Amino acid sequence: MKKIINYISMVFIAALMLTGCETTDLDLRVSPNDLAADQADPNLLLNSIQLAYVTNQQTFASQAGQLTRIEYFGGRDYFNNLPGNTMNGVWSRTYSSGGSGAGDFVSVGILTNVQALEAINAGSDTDYSFHVGVGKILLAHSLFQLVDFLGEAAWSEAGNAAEFSAPKLDSGPEVYAAAFGLLNEAEALLAGSPADLGAQDLFYSGDTSKWIKLLNSIRLRSYKNTGDTAAFNAVIAGGDFISDSADDFQLNYGSSELQPDDRHPVYATNYTPSGARGYRSNDLMSKMLSSDDPRIRYYFYRQVGATPGADAPADEESISCSLFAPPPHYDGFVYCAVEKGYWGRSHGNDEGGPPDTFLKAAAGVYPTAGKFDADLFRNGSVVEDAPGSFVFEYDEDDDTVGLGLGGGGAGLEPIILASYVDFWRGEMSTNDADKATFLRAGMEKSIAKVTSFSDPTFAGGALLDNSIFDATTGEITNAVLASTLVPTADDITTFIDNTVASFEILTGDDKENLFAEQYFTALYGGATEAYNYYRKTGYPTSLSPNWEPDPGAFPRTYLLPQNEVINNPNISQRTTLTTQVFWDTNPAAWPPAN
Repeated sequence: MKKIINYISMVFIAALMLTGCETTDLDLRVSPNDLAADQADPNLLLNSIQLAYVTNQQTFASQAGQLTRIEYFGGRDYFNNLPGNTMNGVWSRTYSSGGSGAGDFVSVGILTNVQALEAINAGSDTDYSFHVGVGKILLAHSLFQLVDFLGEAAWSEAGNAAEFSAPKLDSGPEVYAAAFGLLNEAEALLAGSPADLGAQDLFYSGDTSKWIKLLNSIRLRSYKNTGDTAAFNAVIAGGDFISDSADDFQLNYGSSELQPDDRHPVYATNYTPSGARGYRSNDLMSKMLSSDDPRIRYYFYRQVGATPGADAPADEESISCSLFAPPPHYDGFVYCAVEKGYWGRSHGNDEGGPPDTFLKAAAGVYPTAGKFDADLFRNGSVVEDAPGSFVFEYDEDDDTVGLGLGGGGAGLEPIILASYVDFWRGEMSTNDADKATFLRAGMEKSIAKVTSFSDPTFAGGALLDNSIFDATTGEITNAVLASTLVPTADDITTFIDNTVASFEILTGDDKENLFAEQYFTALYGGATEAYNYYRKTGYPTSLSPNWEPDPGAFPRTYLLPQNEVINNPNISQRTTLTTQVFWDTNPAAWPPAN
């Protein structure tokens, strides 16, 4: 596994190269304090593009997951909890130079670096087609996503500060068209399988055939969004897209805690000496628990075996809502607590932070490389410490979450997986038989990928003899959990068969809900496309409501990036979240679950 420490170090070097040099010649056309773009190292520029892109994917996936209940959203009012600064980092990482604040991780944006690579390639005898082609693919995907989240984006006047210091925003269809054009250009550049020339390809190790498959898969997701069935089917007919998990588009993390921390970011916040921070989604956990989904022990790691308000006595200190009856709008939904220690929070719950860091469910072994849930609870009982007062009692020495436990954070960032593409094909199917086929295929690929993850610290680090864990790199090969709690092949086959059989029997909303719920479950960890699916189809209608009976209109798009609004006189901020993306032609009061 390549180490992100090297990548980040190189980005810092690239920043120095772009901002200074040593010279005693004062008669220079190029400022000694600002190296020209065509003098930068193409490999370092490509590293910077990839890092900026990955950080954006983390943001998109987190935001989409929270709105679609795959992840926990902690606000009662949508507008107040999605302010204008939410997309500041994404915007600056996509476009601008000169970093716009903490968390951006790069000093120059994707567009600026792609333009620099184009200039270098045009003026050099060396063929940097690989660098430019990869950069254009990542830029194109970023532009599609900006439109999906904001409704519009900058393009025709972007990246030309000398002529357009305050670039206007182009419409969604215009930016989509530009992004498709970038994919066409990238395809031409990569057609001859150009060499990577030593570039550190974080995703496909210089394999241009895999980049072409990704390029076509990005076309698929974009044609899917716009409902262009003919174009979608043409890509499918070509067969050159991500259809096998071996071609999954993902970033692999490392297990280093310091200098720099290259672990999965969710692992870094869940496996700390002070316990787990953040919450898992009650909606997703309850659905997976009720269906006996074989992925549940991989997605979530329980620290305790019971939950106050569900199958343990209510506890005001740890889960205050456990003392109250569900409000009317939560009739039929899990309001406060999921049983069996699946201790999370419901959508919109904005209660404070109780002392529950060693009690609530943490991220599991997939995709964060945490711990596999093997029923090794911090406590197994509730005791009465005073008349009528019940508390959790646990052993302080128990290792539930903590530094280095589980897979050490050497997980992955799923971006476009073969299982996702199967669900896209199901979404675009015109008959139930085909949709059932792709439902099965998507579930099979998802479950196979998830259950391939192993926890090297399970049962004191004991693995079967054919398992190899490299503590230096965090890599696990041939690992098999020695536990009867691991789902068997028969367990998985039965679950998939029963789910598909139910889909074939159900009708109307029930049928669509089942398909959407399985799609959203497969998207755990990389939920970006769930936001698009939910706005476009309205499914699943079975999502739990917001904690607040009237949380305001569901966000059809986000507010424009506030930094850009402040600095660009050609842009005005919106006053609502109701602006619809051009492909979202549904009614104003939509989706139905909100």
